[in-house]
Amino acid sequence: MVFAMKHAGKASRAGTKVIVWTFVGLLVVTAVGLLAAFVGTFVAAASGILFGLWILLSLFCLWFFRDPNPRVPLGAALILSPAHGKVDIIDEIEEREFVGGPCRRISIFLSVFDVHVQKAPAAGRIAYLRHTPGQFLNAMNRESALRNENVLVGLESGERPGERLGIRLIAGVIARRIVPWVAVGDEVSRGERLSLIQFGSRVELYFPLTYQVRVEVGSRVCGGETVLVERV
Repeated sequence: MVFAMKHAGKASRAGTKVIVWTFVGLLVVTAVGLLAAFVGTFVAAASGILFGLWILLSLFCLWFFRDPNPRVPLGAALILSPAHGKVDIIDEIEEREFVGGPCRRISIFLSVFDVHVQKAPAAGRIAYLRHTPGQFLNAMNRESALRNENVLVGLESGERPGERLGIRLIAGVIARRIVPWVAVGDEVSRGERLSLIQFGSRVELYFPLTYQVRVEVGSRVCGGETVLVERV
């Protein structure tokens, strides 16, 4: 009798354990299935939104990176705008890196809505090309011309012997990449494509003090089309 009672209940407890653990397993599988269904529904819904955002981004990029052919005006005395945008500075500065001294400066602000391909203001030879690391201040800030990352393109004119024109490409808070398409020694024609600045930025033109400025602060200009300066 003692031996008959020694292991009493173990079988039922084992059966109970099987029942309990299989029930726990069923709950886990059910929870995983419900979670997978929820995640699947969420991913499916989110993927639709993400694809929609990607389509909008793609359309914006196609529009932003547009590159219309300029209607280049004739006239050897004309110096054209190197960029699309709004003139916000016209002054005199010292530019010793390429121009070699005092010169006039026209600074053009490019918003994200402007064409960001830069054009040659005159025909000539690329004589200087230098990238300078720096900050990424908002390009609307005039100090950005002095402190931001930039590339200076030096153009020796093929239209007037001895003439040097400087084009400074300046990065902004959004524009983090300047892509020159020319190299030292390249010959360029008036209105030819020089570079690309991705997103908002600033471009400056340096030219001799004696030349006549044909725009004013606030003027909207088009790269390779608008006459900024006339040689005298």
